[in-house]
Amino acid sequence: MTSSAHLMSKLSVAAILLLCAGACLVEARPHSDFSIVGYSPEDLGSHDRLIKLFEEWVAKYRKAYASFEEKLRRFEVFKDNLKHIDEINKKVSSYWLGLNEFADLTHDEFKATYLGLRPRSSSSRDDGAVSSGSYFRYDGVMTDDLPEAVDWRKKGAVTEVKNQGQCGSCWAFSTVAAVEGINQIVTGNLTSLSEQELIDCSTDGNNGCNGGIMDYAFSYIAGSGGLHTEEAYPYLMEEGDCDQKGGSEQVVTISGYEDVPANDEQALIKALAHQPVSIAIEASGRHFQFYSGGVFDGPCGAELDHGVAAVGYGTSKGQDYIIVKNSWGSHWGEKGYIRMKRGSGKPEGLCGINKMASYPTKDQ
Repeated sequence: MTSSAHLMSKLSVAAILLLCAGACLVEARPHSDFSIVGYSPEDLGSHDRLIKLFEEWVAKYRKAYASFEEKLRRFEVFKDNLKHIDEINKKVSSYWLGLNEFADLTHDEFKATYLGLRPRSSSSRDDGAVSSGSYFRYDGVMTDDLPEAVDWRKKGAVTEVKNQGQCGSCWAFSTVAAVEGINQIVTGNLTSLSEQELIDCSTDGNNGCNGGIMDYAFSYIAGSGGLHTEEAYPYLMEEGDCDQKGGSEQVVTISGYEDVPANDEQALIKALAHQPVSIAIEASGRHFQFYSGGVFDGPCGAELDHGVAAVGYGTSKGQDYIIVKNSWGSHWGEKGYIRMKRGSGKPEGLCGINKMASYPTKDQ
């Protein structure tokens, strides 16, 4: 029997196996579609049970492979990731990991595909044409006057979770989320805006699917007369030619942008109490890849590689956190979001969250 035929036979048999009641797949925690909390060593060592779980995962995420050999290779990667998820879930309690659409990717493949921030040096942070430089409009806000919790989703200032796909355009999604937020706060209208326009047109310092910076994107929007809607300029998951669309299409304008003082968590919270904020983090860790729920306080450094948007903050069971909107689709994390621990004791914050925050400004 050829190797392809042997694999086909194994997968065909596995496809008709029934899951043992409660032993192979245990949904012990929320937001974890394929959590393996509760697996026994025997379950993890059962080849047939793992094949069955893999087949269910393939169906859920509509995966397609070019050959049986490729499917077998992805199954081996899947098993390794499954083992990692199980080991971490046995050790940590504040957050948990689960199988998501990245479960057939090696960690190196994940890092190469789904990030995309290209940070500048801190010394050049305030060189944007329409930045207010060192001015921080919320500097005079007293910490005691801030609300204990803010969630801009509940205030109607956050659009649905989007998916950047296999394009390093996180910087564009972070920018758009912050602009959508301030536009709703000022005008009362929540309008989904175009990341694709930024990918195609914001090229002064940004590099499309190969990374960029939110401040440069804010500068483009302020200087170009506004950003078109998602409907008028839809996302393609690849770089295209810049299309200014003429003057008849609906656009959302901003006045400029301001930088939050670096490595100052209270300044970030002050800004976040007033509007969604673009932030940068290090998201290349394996724990981050499979985050599924809880208040994340896992291992990560502060080498910024991913642009996201902070859309609120709060406290759960005595643990303070920041609500972060990601751009990896709604199947990742808590329906596309992650709650990241604040009060880490480091000026740069967990995963560098306090290092490079900024927000758009909009006149009445």
